Amino acid sequence: MNFVDEKPGNPPYTRGVYPEMYKKRLWTMRQYAGYATATESNARYRLMLEQGQTGISVAFDLPTQIGYDSDDPMAGGEVGKVGVAIDSLEDMEQLFDHIPLDKVSTSMTINATAPILLAMYVALARKHNISPSELRGTVQNDILKEYIARGTYIYPPQPSMRLIVDLMRYCHAEVPLWNTISISGYHIREAGSTAVQEIAYTLADGIAYVKAAVEAGLDIDDFGPRLSFFFNSHLNLFEEVAKFRAARRLWCKIMRDKLGAINPKSWMLRFHTQTAGSSLTAQQPEVNIVRTTLEALAAVLGGTQSLHTNSYDEALGLPTEHTARIALRTQQVIGFESGVADEPDPLFGSVYIEQLTDKLETEAMDEINRIEEMGGAVKAVELNYFQNAIARSAYQYQKQIDAQERVVVGVNKFALEDEEKTEIMKISLEAENDQVKKLKTLRLQRDNIAVKESLTRLKIAAGESTSHLMEPILSAVEAYCTIGEISNALREVWGEYGKRL
Repeated sequence: MNFVDEKPGNPPYTRGVYPEMYKKRLWTMRQYAGYATATESNARYRLMLEQGQTGISVAFDLPTQIGYDSDDPMAGGEVGKVGVAIDSLEDMEQLFDHIPLDKVSTSMTINATAPILLAMYVALARKHNISPSELRGTVQNDILKEYIARGTYIYPPQPSMRLIVDLMRYCHAEVPLWNTISISGYHIREAGSTAVQEIAYTLADGIAYVKAAVEAGLDIDDFGPRLSFFFNSHLNLFEEVAKFRAARRLWCKIMRDKLGAINPKSWMLRFHTQTAGSSLTAQQPEVNIVRTTLEALAAVLGGTQSLHTNSYDEALGLPTEHTARIALRTQQVIGFESGVADEPDPLFGSVYIEQLTDKLETEAMDEINRIEEMGGAVKAVELNYFQNAIARSAYQYQKQIDAQERVVVGVNKFALEDEEKTEIMKISLEAENDQVKKLKTLRLQRDNIAVKESLTRLKIAAGESTSHLMEPILSAVEAYCTIGEISNALREVWGEYGKRL
């Protein structure tokens, strides 16, 4: 076992990235939220901040995620359903109305269109005379896991990787406190992977991003300290704690020993955690409060930097204000009442935890080496290696549930014949109609000559492999080009993944 002299805050950071961990400051309580229109989501953010939430985490609807405007035929029926609809800078202005961008940390779960949404956030700050250098937060910006597990990609892998590197370059120069990518294992686990696969595939993606940035001329120690990660916290309490410890140790060794980073801050694996949505059940939904509590506890014992706790009704629909408040209170009870935050890595020295940490590290490193031997994460995506491996794991997991080898309370054991109906939140069609009307008004009122000119400049830059793209995207955003118009300009040059030009 590897735990003899290591202290929290010291490489390889098995015990945590900071010496005092939560004794000085609790993790960021960042509840993921967004629905319907920007105005309605803004009201939810302000309510949760008043209730003690310490960071904003924005959920975007599917059209926003894959670069379609709300009035596009492809968006019909999906506007505002799984997140907030953002079509233009005007929507971003309403989304953050009366929220001080220089004082709050904002996470945006967005990938294919991440450069556009970050540009909107920067443009909004400029309108309020806030320097981009004061902005703090994260864009997920992890396109590889979209090909692997989730599906909200637009462009082929190579131009998508170019956008990611350009965003890293821009933020290093202009938005230095921003986390430029949140390399995500969360969706990999939600798709059905094991804990080992979650570690291995996430870190393999991280290696691919680092190598792409270095090949583009960036210094690893310029962008390395701003890399962040996003993990799932599932139901096996001790396995999850060991998973977080093993991932930190592995990333330190990879960055330091394999990729050549010199700055110790580049070796740190800082991460956000979300409790496992796939563990929630529609049956007896109140039991999900217990599941989420155990998962949140694992994240805290494992040393997370920020945390989202799922609401108990999320297997049925978007969380209501009531259930979102209970989810936040779950974090607050763990942080302020349980005592688990009083000591960094409180399970340190447990023979079981240390052996499990070693085992997960070894098995994950073996899998990472296998991926690197086949040419790295991008090649593994193209070969469908990740997708097939996760599908096999998900199948085995479901077989265990079907055979009652794995108990799911309220589903395959302790079920109720008659359950009380849970009130769920529903997004009305009126929200979509309002969004479409607002978008049409914007198109009539903006300077459409400036719109056309900025989109032309963007297409020219996209066609030149050496041009940087964040500045022309920002110019287009400030001209009130829509997310669909900007995405379509890039589609014209690069095509869509799986489709021919």
